[in-house]
Formats: sequence, structure tokens, C-alpha cells
Amino acid sequence: MIASPIPGVELRTEARPDDRATIRRIVESTGFFHPPEVDVAVELVDERLRRGDASEYFFVFAERDGHVLGYACYGPIACTLASYDLYWIAVDAAERGQGLGRDLLQVTEGLIAGRGGLRVYAETSGRDQYEPTRNFYERCGYDREAVQKDFYAPGDDKVMYVKVVGRK
Repeated sequence: MIASPIPGVELRTEARPDDRATIRRIVESTGFFHPPEVDVAVELVDERLRRGDASEYFFVFAERDGHVLGYACYGPIACTLASYDLYWIAVDAAERGQGLGRDLLQVTEGLIAGRGGLRVYAETSGRDQYEPTRNFYERCGYDREAVQKDFYAPGDDKVMYVKVVGRK
């Protein structure tokens, strides 16, 4: 377990089989993702459970009294020396606004830097619904790196963010 600055919250990095249902519940609670996207979130934990570190999917889970409130999933970007993707960061809708997402992100960044990572990349939709997500990344020190027009669908751009977390 990793200490969290939020009283009563603990952070863990090992995935468990029951995290499959938990991740599904959390990602669905956001109201942002289509069923195939939710399935992908669950598949990443499946891959982690099957292959361990070799999967290159790493997790941070925030818990209170054994109940998962949110999580982050990250991993190295293939064919790069020290760049990492933030694949998922999600907090249960009932738990938002308490700083949990920020804490998960800061811990994740620290773990990435500890692995020798220099940069973290995060991507999100350009749709209006995702404005709070984009604002979250910007408040957490991420720079808007690129916008790929109509990436997800016509009128739905991909907005890419980056943050330097380590030093050469």
C-alpha cells in the first residue's frame, strides 16, 4: 500500500481478479464511455492478471475500507526510451471532487519517474463533454501537445497532453 494524502484512503498497485468488476463499475459510472471502451478498460486488467509486469500495464487503485474509489492505468510506450501512456484514470462518480483523481495522477507520475520515465502522455476527446477532463489535465500541469481532428469520429477530435515527470 502507498499512503494517500486523503484521510482514510489507501493506494495499492497490485491488480486483483475482483478489480475487473470494479473497473467496469467505475468507468461506467462516469457516463463518458461507450460499452466497447468499457470493455477495453477491463481487458487491460485481464492482461495484467495474466501476464504480470510483462503485460506492461500498471495500476494504482484508491481504496477506502476495502472499497475501490478510483484507479489509474499506465504503461511504457513501445519503441520509446522513456515515454509512458496514461491509459485510464477514473474516479467513481460518487467520489469526485475530493482530490482523488489528482492524488492518483501524482502517485502515477511518481511511479513512472521511478521506473525511469521522463514524459507522461494522456489523450482525451475534444467533445464539449470532456472539457472538465481537459481542464483537469491542465490544472495538473499537463501541456496540450496536439489535436488530431476528427480522430474518434467526425467532430470528435483527439486532444493529446504531455507532462515531464523525470529528468535525463
